[in-house]
Amino acid sequence: MSLSPAPFGDAAAGAQGLGPELALAVASGLALLGYVWVGLLRAGTTGGAEGDAVVGRPLRSVPPMALAWTAQFVALFIDISGYGLATPGARFGFAPALSMTTWLVLTVYLIESRFLPLHSVRRVLAWLAAAAVLLAWSFPGESRPTAVSPWAPLHWVLGLASYGLFGVAVLHAALLNRAESQLRRKQSTPGGLPLLQLERLTFQFVAAGVAVLSLAIALGWWFTPHWHWDHKNLLAVLGWLVLTGLLVGRRIYGWRGRRATRWLYAGAALLLLSYAGSRFVLEVILQRAANGGAA
Repeated sequence: MSLSPAPFGDAAAGAQGLGPELALAVASGLALLGYVWVGLLRAGTTGGAEGDAVVGRPLRSVPPMALAWTAQFVALFIDISGYGLATPGARFGFAPALSMTTWLVLTVYLIESRFLPLHSVRRVLAWLAAAAVLLAWSFPGESRPTAVSPWAPLHWVLGLASYGLFGVAVLHAALLNRAESQLRRKQSTPGGLPLLQLERLTFQFVAAGVAVLSLAIALGWWFTPHWHWDHKNLLAVLGWLVLTGLLVGRRIYGWRGRRATRWLYAGAALLLLSYAGSRFVLEVILQRAANGGAA
């Protein structure tokens, strides 16, 4: 029986491949546990009124939320950076895009919640983030060793930033609709934000998102050698037109309330379909590998 070094080489290669997978699994698992803990915290800690929830025990959810947020960032870094890949380069896909979007929304929430009463959405955000982490863990990004342009990474970063800004805008719009419904039913909202403040924050995030998305689309068009009107680009431009139309309508015609939030939801849905939706079809439904071009 001869002792060949090949098995040892295979074992080393397997161990090298196991390292990134194990690191991604550990980070994703910690984030998932943290978000689930936050999602279950209120039910297990208090059964009192909403006013008690604002000033009392739910503040204990801040450390696990922050820890889960940090673990999710680590998981995203391991996945998107291509850590441990045989060839250098980044990797990306629909699931990491959704996870990054929820992470950006949570980043804004963690900052805002220190100054504004946003405790009512904490559990919803935690469950959404848990679902996004689980999805990204199940469908990690595809390897993209090269980019068609040195500006492509900036295009991707700007696109993700716009996703996060519109996600925050949608969150505030949902709070705005809820507050308006409660006002119509003459229900009090203890500790809630005033309607005008919610409305102002919503459109500030929409305006910031439109500005960042405009830069992302301009870079994608200008620095991509072979620009073509595929589903992704067409839906992205349609989403930009809807959201820009919302800002114009608010500026000229004073749109507000349900009409404004419907435009926001429609534009955000088009943007969600433009990248995450198209990549989901390619990666999961059609099981087609990415061609390594611009995202």
